[in-house]
Amino acid sequence: MEYQLSPSILAADFGRLGDAIQEVEAAGVKWLHIDIMDGQFVPTISMGIPIVSSIRKLTDLFFDVHIMANEPSHLIEDFAHAGADMITVHAEACAHLDRMLNLIHQYGCRAGVALNPATPVCMLENILELADMVLLMTVNPGFGGQIYIPYCTEKIRKVREMADKRGLNLDIEVDGGINRETIGTVLDAGANIIVAGSAVFSGNIRENALVLKKMMEK
Repeated sequence: MEYQLSPSILAADFGRLGDAIQEVEAAGVKWLHIDIMDGQFVPTISMGIPIVSSIRKLTDLFFDVHIMANEPSHLIEDFAHAGADMITVHAEACAHLDRMLNLIHQYGCRAGVALNPATPVCMLENILELADMVLLMTVNPGFGGQIYIPYCTEKIRKVREMADKRGLNLDIEVDGGINRETIGTVLDAGANIIVAGSAVFSGNIRENALVLKKMMEK
């Protein structure tokens, strides 16, 4: 199983975003997490296609694009063309989730499905084989700097068990409240892709990323 740290640029200083990306690259990071918020599915608005297109010119990092928007089918093509490598949509936001995952694949991207903390993992029962990754939100989405919700640990275990029983090479990503104190818990539960925002971009970016990457070594 491949383990990756996916720093969330939502927590970066947008006045020096290019420099921040270079810092995580210098630490050996290979993924970059990009949060897209529409102000409706979640209360806040973050960034859009122009940001993704702009930073795509600066780096070859794997772009892990997390769309928090209602019925995001109209966004898939544009984000794929802007440089997304993985596009993740929320099960709660899609009336036809299987169609959405197939659409993402049609545009040449890996497809992820995200669940909010209170959404049960049974939502994945019929579509797990269509997903390359499951993103489990470990805080309620919309804001950075929140505290990890403990009951999400069992959800990570359940999804890993579901994948193992079906013989799937499924990535499980966790997002929310992940730091030096909580990263061990989610790794032990079965997560292998770690989103970290404040834990990377607050303070010495390169040093923070190096420490978290070291803690992920198995």
